[in-house]
Amino acid sequence: MIGAYSKAPLWFLFFLIAMGLGYATLNRYDPRDVPGLYDAKAYCAMVMNQSLQEDQRDLGHRILVPYLARPVYWLAKGRLHSWNPAFFALLTVNAFFTAWTALLIVLVGRSVAGQRIGLIGALLFLVNFATVNLNLAGYVDSAVTCMLMAMAWAMLSNRWWVLPFAATLGATAKETFVPMAIIMAFTWWLLDRGTLKLIWITAMALASVSAMVLVMVPETPAAFVSSRQAAGAGFFYLGGLWRCLTAREFLFTFLWLAPLALGSLRRLPRPWVMASFTAGASALVMGAYDDALGNAARAVFSAVGPVLSLAAALTLAD
Repeated sequence: MIGAYSKAPLWFLFFLIAMGLGYATLNRYDPRDVPGLYDAKAYCAMVMNQSLQEDQRDLGHRILVPYLARPVYWLAKGRLHSWNPAFFALLTVNAFFTAWTALLIVLVGRSVAGQRIGLIGALLFLVNFATVNLNLAGYVDSAVTCMLMAMAWAMLSNRWWVLPFAATLGATAKETFVPMAIIMAFTWWLLDRGTLKLIWITAMALASVSAMVLVMVPETPAAFVSSRQAAGAGFFYLGGLWRCLTAREFLFTFLWLAPLALGSLRRLPRPWVMASFTAGASALVMGAYDDALGNAARAVFSAVGPVLSLAAALTLAD
């Protein structure tokens, strides 16, 4: 059994693993020069407190990870030799959230299938393509994944009061977290009803929407939608959906994980499975609307990655 005395070392182990997995961003390559990691250029500028370029301003409200990385950047600047201090700061914060997600997978896995399954599931999550090549490459999705997993842990352990706090943080990480979180929580409630649960879910929805609107001032949500349409967004085109599903990032993320997991999903709590998949479906719908190509893989993985990792762990253990 994992007691309180052993959770901190286990989290620190996951943190060191995540730092190692993301090491290449420090001096092996610059994510700002990689077309597929274009958003990292904006997040790096936010860490260094630089002005965003015109085509990056619709990302300026994703403040949680870059703002947490700023003090790390200030401390690291001029002390890391060949390492890029801004990406060291982003990697540190992303590794922090990734380690928490892995630890929560262990805790949930222990409660539903045993400690061994939880550990295998956490390691499968850590080595996934989306974790290594996207979440730890100067992006902000590690916080989204962590907050969605925190919500799942809270609902599984009957700590519904956690939802508003996790959702507020998630909304400041990325605006797409808000619809995903609301859909996830309400789907869970439909399968596991209760008046007090509904009150906490409503509080979560209000808190997340309020936080999203607050960080998007002076850029209003309507202006953000207009900017996405101006960038070439469509209206739920099937072609956009097909391009998301067949993108290399999507295939690398799910091509091995989904087949391993599908046969064992029935052995995990049904509310978690269904809530994760409806949240993932909402992410896929938003990706199709935006014609997001491989970028949709990150959001879908944030929703379904942990539950698929645990289900795959069950399959491998068998």
